Amino acid sequence: MPRAPELLPCDVLRRYAPHGGTLWGLLTSRAAIQADRAFLIYEGQEVSWREFQEKVERTVHLLRSYGVSPGDRVAVMAENGADYVAIVFAAMAAGAIFVPINPDLKPAEAEYIIEHAEPAVVFASDAAAGTLRRISATFAKGIKTLALAAGLDQLGQAHTSAANTGASARRQDGPRKESAAEKRSTAGTEHGKPDGTGLILYTSGTTGFPKGVMHSQQNMVVAGEYCVERLHLQPEDRMLCILPFFHINALIYSLMGAAVAGASLVIAPRFSASGFWKLAADTGATQVNIIAAVGRILMRRPRSEFIPGHKLRKLYGAPITPDIYRAFQNEFGIPTLIEGYGLTETPCVCSNPYSGPQRVGSIGIPTPHPVSSQPSARMRIADASGRDAAQGTVGELMVQSPIAMQGYYRDPQATAAVLKDGWFRTGDLVKQESDGYYTFVARQKDIIRRRGENISGAELDEIVSRHPDIQAAAAIPVESELGEDEILIAAVKRPQALLTEPALRKWCEEQLSKAKLPRFIVFVDELPYTPSHRVAKFQLRNDTSLKQRAIEFTE
Repeated sequence: MPRAPELLPCDVLRRYAPHGGTLWGLLTSRAAIQADRAFLIYEGQEVSWREFQEKVERTVHLLRSYGVSPGDRVAVMAENGADYVAIVFAAMAAGAIFVPINPDLKPAEAEYIIEHAEPAVVFASDAAAGTLRRISATFAKGIKTLALAAGLDQLGQAHTSAANTGASARRQDGPRKESAAEKRSTAGTEHGKPDGTGLILYTSGTTGFPKGVMHSQQNMVVAGEYCVERLHLQPEDRMLCILPFFHINALIYSLMGAAVAGASLVIAPRFSASGFWKLAADTGATQVNIIAAVGRILMRRPRSEFIPGHKLRKLYGAPITPDIYRAFQNEFGIPTLIEGYGLTETPCVCSNPYSGPQRVGSIGIPTPHPVSSQPSARMRIADASGRDAAQGTVGELMVQSPIAMQGYYRDPQATAAVLKDGWFRTGDLVKQESDGYYTFVARQKDIIRRRGENISGAELDEIVSRHPDIQAAAAIPVESELGEDEILIAAVKRPQALLTEPALRKWCEEQLSKAKLPRFIVFVDELPYTPSHRVAKFQLRNDTSLKQRAIEFTE
């Protein structure tokens, strides 16, 4: 059967009734015209839009039966799944605030978020429930932990059965006045407020404790609309979600992008490099969002795992390095790769235009909204004094966005520190080229100051990782007797690789200018990563043993 003609992004939005800026409005508008089409595809099962809407309604009643009120926090600490998505929509439909938590956090890490967010309810996997049992604050504050492994429907049935048993016992003593929570549970679905906080998404904490980024429901829905523009998402698309829902990429770019387009979302519990191509082929996925680490991993996997018959045609990633471009277009047969830029605080800032021109190695230009009358993000580059930097020079990227965060939860000082005259300070170093496109240079905190030059740690990571025997690499500054920094490379070798430190240094001499050559090289078994799959360089910088174990090279 021939593929339907591609709709323009504005026409995709016009297919549906207005959503009113809430997730419930978004769901009902899509379910109204495609009730029997698949919305979620998970572990071989399909959930239609009608079935999902009914599941969300049941979950709203479940939340209310546990006393969840508007403004309460509802957390999920589990792997991706269809029930997870239902809780996202139900929490906001009930007027509550959704809080995703990485299920792999250790007790001390999870305790900080639990104490800070104070959720009324935490839906947890078995392993995460074990972690929560070791956190005294969970019980001291009366937080309910619900085992998600049994499934939402079984949770609801068990709770109803327990409630009925209690009611029968109470009826022996005469009638009981209906509680406020019970009245709410039968009063119908509240939609939540478009401009009310609907999400608190905790950052990875690369520079300290995680901060809770607050977004309204409307921010989430409108961000999904920008995703439709960025990749020309179609109702017929099947979006493959391989990243965790506690990450902005999966929660906003994948889930909300698919929901706004009225597309199907293929959910993987976790990213599996060995099973990626089989999952894509088996589910008929047409689009996927990745991060650089995923691209590098897949690029270096055995080609025996690749399945040529897949239907993937569109990929979004940040960053997409030239070698990833070549591998995914030429070897893996994905014709359209879009690189862009966004943060948890300001998603969907810019991207290479879907219809071109596209610049390899560029984060593009501000992404327009599908409806031309709606604003795009504004970008400016500031020099050290805060004034506009000259075109072509590197400075800090400042962003004004219609979908910027509402602030950091319970942290007005941190909020004030990143906002300047209505502009969000990204902490990222960027430059604008003569054609108007933007190029990402580095995180401000990932700059190595060596002999008067600013050297991008991210650039060194990417170049050293190109070595065929290197699986991953990270460049960090170490103390120099000259008063500035020296460069240390911590690298993970590929299995069975015989590469030595001198051989890697010699290879670097062929790839890097003299100022960028590492003085120290150390091979490690693994690099530490943040929950969002970025190298936790702050941990490497704090590990004094790296320099002691490294091989030192002189010029």
